[in-house]
Amino acid sequence: MNYFPSVCPLDCPDTCGLLLGVEEGQVRSCQGDPNHPFTRGFICGKMKKYPEYLNSSQRLKVPLRRTGPKGTGAFEPVSWDEAIEIIQKRWQGIIDEYGAEAILPYSYAGTMGLVQRNSGHAFFHRLGASRLKRTICSTTADLGWTMTLGSTMGSDVESIIHSDLIIIWGMNVASTHVHFLPFLKEAKACGARVIQVDCYQNRTSPYADEVILIPPGTDTALALGMMHVLIREDLLDHAFIQEQTSGFSALAEKVLREYEPERVAQITGLPVSILEKLARAYGSARAPYIRIGNGPCRQWDGAMIYRTLACLPGLVGAFTKKGGGIHCSSNTGQALPTGVVTREDLLASPVREINMIQLGKALTEPDGGPVKSLFVYHANPAAVAPESDLVLKGLARPDLFVVVHEQVMTDTARYADLVLPASAFPEHADLYRSYGHFYIQKTQPVVDAPGEAKSNLEVFGLLARAFGFEDEHFAKNAEELIEELLSQNTPLLEGIDRADLEAGKAVRLNVGDNPPLRFGRFQTASGKLLFENPDLAAKSYPTIPEYRPREKSEPEKDYPLRLLANPGHHLLNSTFGGREDTERLEGAQRILISKQDASVRKIEQGQQVNVFNHLGEACFAAHVTKQVPKGVVVVEGVRWHSRVPGGKNVNHLTTSRGTLLAEGSSFNDNYVEVEGKNEKS
Repeated sequence: MNYFPSVCPLDCPDTCGLLLGVEEGQVRSCQGDPNHPFTRGFICGKMKKYPEYLNSSQRLKVPLRRTGPKGTGAFEPVSWDEAIEIIQKRWQGIIDEYGAEAILPYSYAGTMGLVQRNSGHAFFHRLGASRLKRTICSTTADLGWTMTLGSTMGSDVESIIHSDLIIIWGMNVASTHVHFLPFLKEAKACGARVIQVDCYQNRTSPYADEVILIPPGTDTALALGMMHVLIREDLLDHAFIQEQTSGFSALAEKVLREYEPERVAQITGLPVSILEKLARAYGSARAPYIRIGNGPCRQWDGAMIYRTLACLPGLVGAFTKKGGGIHCSSNTGQALPTGVVTREDLLASPVREINMIQLGKALTEPDGGPVKSLFVYHANPAAVAPESDLVLKGLARPDLFVVVHEQVMTDTARYADLVLPASAFPEHADLYRSYGHFYIQKTQPVVDAPGEAKSNLEVFGLLARAFGFEDEHFAKNAEELIEELLSQNTPLLEGIDRADLEAGKAVRLNVGDNPPLRFGRFQTASGKLLFENPDLAAKSYPTIPEYRPREKSEPEKDYPLRLLANPGHHLLNSTFGGREDTERLEGAQRILISKQDASVRKIEQGQQVNVFNHLGEACFAAHVTKQVPKGVVVVEGVRWHSRVPGGKNVNHLTTSRGTLLAEGSSFNDNYVEVEGKNEKS
């Protein structure tokens, strides 16, 4: 067996280095690359079984045309020439009658490669199609971070081995950032204390010395309460505040006046003693480090949570202390700007934007003109988009021309008029960066794609030619676009080893020893961390962090339990939802409920329950546990509708209402009721 370096392409901060074992033209094994500086030779269980997925009979190998009702999965083979001709003719007819904005692309993070992920943008810009606002994951967190730190990079995860206090805030790293754990263990071996702040106990909790549970959405209040104690007891780095920040006096006045521990205790339910102990531990630590996940951003004012948490290290000067700082994302987009791939300049005039989390409404209640065709690639909106009832209703429209470019027959593909077979990451070239570390890596195809499967880039090249687009861009191959990405001469690319990169090795960007202060200043207009941000006044948003609870809407008032829809340990979004062993690994689709809430509802362990709200309902197995506090229920993992009892997953219960700023997803800001059935599972 021959081994080749590669990269996991999936939506995870670890962006693991892989070694793919190839024999007789197929990938037979997938293991970690021991030479990768961050991932160090091990991978998650999800990827270990990837060869089974690659070589599965589920892989799509030829284009397919629908022959039966939408959703039934009835198709017949057609040639690529036929498929492209059908698409061109249908789209041209739509453009002639409704305009190009009646065509909507839908893609997200099925692949994180900078070429293949973004290769559709240029084509749809040139076509004049509607633009998709890709908000489903981290846009709210990114905006909150920017309010305080601009485009400043996150603190290096590798540095936590030098930290003496590590706070894991709103992130189940054991399931979603597993390569954080070796660095965490090394830090603990050197005496570091680990505190988890979350809304329920999960697989990360055993790694913490202390677990602090707070109600969903109260993170901002807790952080402001910590600030009150830090300022009151003068646990501050005055030199850092003076030199590297702005707005401290205004922040201090507000925090001391409004966020005394007693008030914060009422909001969070924490004893004052716990709040004060946490603040003192943070303020007295030699090098405190905070790792924030994306969970807290998926609620009404999630941006404020990240804005506020990003202020904490500014009070104690953690950014200048070896092992200290804060990480939400490595924020390395500035190293490899993707404009050379996305080609915004090909868009002749502004077009409407449609928020991806509101796909169901866009397909059933169009605002600003109908959507007459949907092109889906490396995404599965039937399973992952909120308000699934509306999404499925829209996909089932007889007049909606749906094309899906996919590797397997997903829930979404079953509603397509045409399904096009897609290549997988070992079958095409790409370039990867990470949002959890500071390495980039280039990959080459190591096996041929099965049958007639094609990459995203190839498909959009075919469509461009069918429409007669003569722009030079559409004739470029992946290697040429990768070279354009690497030839932009950004500061973070300076001095990197191109020979190692061409050899498939992970190469560290030029971020220095302290990425947040790589350029000697924070990446804001003033060069300072912004405790007070006057520019926010123009958005009618508080210029200084403050806690503002969301009032329940009228329909929500009938539902008492706060639902958190979080990642599953053996699932990555919906990527592995169709694997045959999903239920064996992950168990039945279940909902975690506290003993108190289960008792009131006469729900027993393993009992089948209906979970419902004003948006829909779905069936789960009850997991009665001490992991979740009273008033909170948790569903881990997005299942395919076609793989669960009743054909409905958690997104039948999640709202398409966007966050206050950034219009991001609200997967952790929903209310439900749980009702027991008679049978057990």
